[in-house]
Amino acid sequence: MPRANRYFIHGNIWHLTHRCHEKDFLLKFGRERRRWIHWLFQAKKRYRIKVLNYIATCNHIHLLVMDDSKGDIPRFMQLLQSRTAQEYNQLKCRKGAFWEDRYHATAIESDDHLMQCMMYISMNMVRAGVIQHPIQWKDSGFYEIQNPRKRYTIIDYPSLLKSLNINSINQLQLIQNEWITDKTRKHFLERDGKWTEAIAVGNPPFLEEVKQQLDVKARARSIHKSGEDYILADTEIPYNNIFDTKNDSSSIK
Repeated sequence: MPRANRYFIHGNIWHLTHRCHEKDFLLKFGRERRRWIHWLFQAKKRYRIKVLNYIATCNHIHLLVMDDSKGDIPRFMQLLQSRTAQEYNQLKCRKGAFWEDRYHATAIESDDHLMQCMMYISMNMVRAGVIQHPIQWKDSGFYEIQNPRKRYTIIDYPSLLKSLNINSINQLQLIQNEWITDKTRKHFLERDGKWTEAIAVGNPPFLEEVKQQLDVKARARSIHKSGEDYILADTEIPYNNIFDTKNDSSSIK
């Protein structure tokens, strides 16, 4: 697997993924996932990060976030992941790493690619075979959008609606449910490495802009087609079992 990318450019949308150490099921129980969501709220409030979607599975997490000129994604992730780990280790009288060494960040263009990435995140536990519909997994942005919180809201609705060109939360709820059609479900039931390994996903002009902004950090990277999409990456990315089925949430017994 390529070394995880953590380059950031202010103002972009980023898909962040991070696994538990050795793919252990350290988030297996709802109380652990709820504590991660608690620290997600605290971290996004402290560092002014706009959360567009999220899911906490049994052995990894996905976040779709946006920052502005004052946002600080690295510190946001440091607070979120370190507090989750410290709290878990203290409660379980456990020592050792909770997370894999590095999380990965992929820049996502705010058009149809954003909607596809949201869907890919929301369908995670359906792909794992744990649930039949995303609404059944409460520790997720899909569930929160369908059942908006009265307090401790995680999703930044104004930013999400603007990025998707949607007028209201009610419209977002309807569109989100329309995504879960037989055709859409089939498409997103397959794991796709571009969302979790590429440096950026979008149209060629967007990828060129990201490459220029990263400058020397992206000098060895190239833009090429991956399925129906374009990506910025080292090489064309096959899905190489980042979350292989032997250790995915579908393996829980």
